[in-house]
Amino acid sequence: MADKNTRIAIVNHDKCKPKKCRQECKKSCPVVRMGKLCIEVTPQSKIAWISESLCIGCGICIKKCPFGALSIVNLPSNLEKETTHRYCANSFKLHRLPIPRPGEVLGLVGTNGIGKSTALKILAGKQKPNLGKYDNPPDWQEILTYFRGSELQNYFTKILEDDLRAIVKPQYVDQIPKTVKGSVGAILSRKDDTDTQDLVCEQLDLSHLRERNVEDLSGGELQRFACAVVCIQRADIFMFDEPSSYLDVKQRLKAAITIRDVPILNVSYKPQTISPKFKGSVRALLHEKIRDAYTHPQFITDVMKPLQIESIIDQDVQNLSGGELQRVALTLCLGKPADVYLIDEPSAYLDSEQRLMAARVIKRYILHAKKTAFVVEHDFIMATYLADRVIVFDGIPSKKTAANTPQSLLAGMNRFLSLLEITFRRDPNNFRPRINKLNSIKVHTHTHTHTSGLEQYTHFSVQYVFSFQSHGCFFFFWFETGRKKTPPNVFNAFIMNF
Repeated sequence: MADKNTRIAIVNHDKCKPKKCRQECKKSCPVVRMGKLCIEVTPQSKIAWISESLCIGCGICIKKCPFGALSIVNLPSNLEKETTHRYCANSFKLHRLPIPRPGEVLGLVGTNGIGKSTALKILAGKQKPNLGKYDNPPDWQEILTYFRGSELQNYFTKILEDDLRAIVKPQYVDQIPKTVKGSVGAILSRKDDTDTQDLVCEQLDLSHLRERNVEDLSGGELQRFACAVVCIQRADIFMFDEPSSYLDVKQRLKAAITIRDVPILNVSYKPQTISPKFKGSVRALLHEKIRDAYTHPQFITDVMKPLQIESIIDQDVQNLSGGELQRVALTLCLGKPADVYLIDEPSAYLDSEQRLMAARVIKRYILHAKKTAFVVEHDFIMATYLADRVIVFDGIPSKKTAANTPQSLLAGMNRFLSLLEITFRRDPNNFRPRINKLNSIKVHTHTHTHTSGLEQYTHFSVQYVFSFQSHGCFFFFWFETGRKKTPPNVFNAFIMNF
């Protein structure tokens, strides 16, 4: 007999407004018309409630809701018995958990909001799984009984008895200066449990920053500092949340090597940066900053809809996630009347699908508006998709630098590759660039052919605009529409400051 489908009914708390509608969802539901209480909502209710056991998945309520607050997700019935955590009724539900194993590196991959951070918090013992019983959370004894016979039972037992120490690196780097005060060297000395501070600082290019205060560090420096703090501590399990954000290609490779050396060094986790200062909803922010643009039909079509701003427009800015903040910041930048747009790392905090969409939005908007944009980007594919010309910065990071003359994309990338001790190959399926592993056959084959090696990559998009700390090379790019006259009002629209 085929499995009967089960469903997750999701009601968006920010969008559902029973006081401002006629309860169309309840009135149009065929199950309610049959006399069963599938949808319960009144004008006095805060939000609608949907019975997932009675719902037949017809989708009528989704189409009838004037605010687009409802969604129904069909699931196989075998997942109904493996619910790990749920926050409340008609909300996100996490099924199962990844199983950490000694001596292995486990990667969690998925779109924003899919449950990766929730899973990490549970595995670190910082959040107790409620097994889907949000209204009557179980105690740890019941949780251990639920996982009886699995590897997770032994894992959680050790966590509770303090026989296993898990270190989690926070997701947002901008919170570090708010909670940590002092110099980089002093903090590292306090945290050093393994006498590896000097080695880790050398690997992550932090040696020259030891005398600097934490609040004076940039995003990339904060990222490396956070990774270093985790690496020099002693623990059994290390969890990293987005350790590559704000790091260029070379730094990402170094961070990856450091993480892979966990059996030797003890490694862990890292944060990000967009600090919202505005107190109020996204709608209020857009109304205050870009009143004319955010109500213009063309801007809504070209920018707001692709970036899915409507789905978060009534949420408080200070409650947004990193990816949501990035999309709002990009909308604010493009919505300001300007002739030159300066956009700093638009791909940070975005998942792979959102990065590609953000790249399309930026390029299409700038070309249609006949404007010029300068973009700094660490994502290699996104960078070459956007760039017409590049500027390479040479020097020593945090000390001195010199900007080279603008170059074509080919010449700039050739110069960039000549400064790196890595080589690229082209993926045969999607033609995207892939970094060769260290000491692989392809590395030895292409080590001395940076120029010819790049020529075969110029026909597909590449992602990353770079700031290479080890070689002192900063890669910067822009694209333009060929305006001949200097605009009378050049407005520098910074994406990160709002």
